[in-house]
Amino acid sequence: MNALSTSLPPANTTPLLLARDLDAADPLRTLRDRFHLPRGADGGPGVYFCGHSLGLAPRSAADAVNEELAMWAERGVEGHFDPLRPWTRFHERLTAPLAELSGALRSEVVAMNTLTVNLHLMLTSFYRPSGARTRILIEQRAFSSDRYAVDSHIRLHGLDPQRALLQIGPREGESGIRTEDVCELLEREGQQIATVLLSGVQYLSGQRFDMASIASCARRQGCVVGFDLAHAIGNVPLQLHDWNTDFAVWCGYKYLNGGPGAIGGCFVHERHARAFDLPRLAGWWGHDTSTRFAMPEAFGPQAGAPGWQVSNLPILSAAPLLASLALFQEAGIDALRTKSVRLTGYLESLLRATLSESVTILTPSEPLARGCQLSLRLRRSSSEARAVYTALIRDGFICDWREPDVIRVAPVPLYNTFTEVQQFVTALTREMG
Repeated sequence: MNALSTSLPPANTTPLLLARDLDAADPLRTLRDRFHLPRGADGGPGVYFCGHSLGLAPRSAADAVNEELAMWAERGVEGHFDPLRPWTRFHERLTAPLAELSGALRSEVVAMNTLTVNLHLMLTSFYRPSGARTRILIEQRAFSSDRYAVDSHIRLHGLDPQRALLQIGPREGESGIRTEDVCELLEREGQQIATVLLSGVQYLSGQRFDMASIASCARRQGCVVGFDLAHAIGNVPLQLHDWNTDFAVWCGYKYLNGGPGAIGGCFVHERHARAFDLPRLAGWWGHDTSTRFAMPEAFGPQAGAPGWQVSNLPILSAAPLLASLALFQEAGIDALRTKSVRLTGYLESLLRATLSESVTILTPSEPLARGCQLSLRLRRSSSEARAVYTALIRDGFICDWREPDVIRVAPVPLYNTFTEVQQFVTALTREMG
């Protein structure tokens, strides 16, 4: 059942009044004040439903960056070794909140690089084709950067992507990929699959994969399993350690609100913590910290995920992420998820009540099978659908467009409201005529 199906307004209550009542009862409502809200067409706050692409700026982000700028100005290179917060250990300040959000041990996570760089590092270690096991399993319409990275690693091993790249998609007439279909494929083809790489939440459809079941199926077949969590971390609760995931990667600029091009992150399960014989692309920041600055000729990696670091952290890019993660710790991912289920459920309820004949919701209806994003297919020609999207943007409703006819909408619990959801559906109804 839809999470908000019982909250549709009675006959004597308008959707706007209901939305305002829901906002008044929201225990997380004050978090919105901790973010900068883009301006709409009338000069007031716009309705920003694009956190799946770029999260909003925390008001504390500027202070976090300015603190490091001041350190640089006042201490120069000595800022690396400041006794209170040395730059050499800055990434460690991000470890605890990232471990909480990913459901990992602290030794299993590290903030570093950007998503695709981290994916290349992980595939170097965890895609090791051998004998009959040469294939990588990804979903159809995986994000293009993942596909390019996977293709390049297949070619680096001298293999043909036409043979080694295995894809799974929805059944005919469906928009989501069934877990049972993934597991059936793994049982059928598992002895040929070296590595499984799927999304946590699919970027286009908004489907949340059953990562626990998929990881279990993959490991039963002897496959290495990893996830791209770009659209999952900070959006849905994760338990990477308990799911026995081998590796995972993510970016920091979507639901984590770290700013454009923000520092990403990486998970490596503790069973690989001391697998120093695994091939890896080494860099000095992954070296054992006790001898890193002695500059030994031989690389000796740290134990755990930090051993996959290659370079020191860009401090000015990491500082905004630190500010945002503090808000996650303050709110708690479980409380955020509770609001998210209600907020997205309210959006779905209104869409089904008013636009069921003209909008198809591609994202699963079951809350456990999605995050906060709904992907909406407009039943119009591509040009007409694009005109509807353009009109929404003009009117201050920030969402995004995917060819040929899909609008992605993500009400984020940190800063979006039920009233904004109601306003968006009203505007979409108006533009759809």
